[in-house]
Amino acid sequence: MAAPGPGNTPFRTESQPIPGPPSALFSPQAHSPLEGRMSPPEPTIGLLHPGSMGAAVGAQLRRRGHTVLWCVEGRSERTRLRAREAGLLPGTDFSSLLGQADVVISLCPPAAAEDVARKVAAHGFSGDVYLEANAVTPEKVRSVSRLLPTTTVVDGAVIGSPPANGKRPSLYLSGDPVKTASVKALFSGTDVKPLVVGDLPGQASALKLSYSSFQKASRVLAALAYALAAEHGVEAELLDVARKRSGSYLAETDYIPITAARAWRWGPELLEAADLLAEASLPDEVMRAAASALSNWEECKDQADLSLTQAIAALRTGI
Repeated sequence: MAAPGPGNTPFRTESQPIPGPPSALFSPQAHSPLEGRMSPPEPTIGLLHPGSMGAAVGAQLRRRGHTVLWCVEGRSERTRLRAREAGLLPGTDFSSLLGQADVVISLCPPAAAEDVARKVAAHGFSGDVYLEANAVTPEKVRSVSRLLPTTTVVDGAVIGSPPANGKRPSLYLSGDPVKTASVKALFSGTDVKPLVVGDLPGQASALKLSYSSFQKASRVLAALAYALAAEHGVEAELLDVARKRSGSYLAETDYIPITAARAWRWGPELLEAADLLAEASLPDEVMRAAASALSNWEECKDQADLSLTQAIAALRTGI
């Protein structure tokens, strides 16, 4: 396979015009210019989609030297900016992306996970691995596997903040031992720490939702407790009590606006956790109530400049 020459470059920066028809954007000639000196060649990765977590994960893979593709179709200017800053290679043709990718990573809101898998299946993806890295139940992981019989679905779960500014999340993996090992190798030397938790699809997702059911619901409870204390003029005293306990979320009032801005993602995740609790014959009402409280913050989506006062007002009434 020859390296791309002049007039035969299938990838572009966002500022460059698209060279030729969309089907040329992800030409195999683009992603192995060192072939003949590498054995085996580095896999090409398709990223669906570069949100805040996805773009940061993609940037880590780019730093490792991997080719990371993404599809511009239907994505916002904000997403395009994130992808550009992460060094991802854009194209407009979803089918060509899937035809080029050896590994597809799905990182999207949990409610969209199965729809994304259906779209991938409709385009006939038959690459090596489909990494289902969304906060979904083990049953949905198995559903995704059934939707994609021509590839191997690896169950993945990211726990931690996006890998940027010194933050180092963990990527928990489960499923086929050979394929989980290959995914683990992709992230070697990055700020994403891959850990294999078992050989059963769904184990990584169960870990993620078990953690989320505590961590995210606790953030909601902390916000509710502060709002209740503020209603009665005793919020300062509440914080005094909270600071006597090491690591109490109650003392972290700066995180309440952050929770509000992320509520649009957290609510569906807690509903996934509620479904998993119900499957295990455990009470699920607490998670559903927390998700309901988060829905009051629906209009606060990704508002980085939200104040504590505004967040509490929205929690009371919904904006």
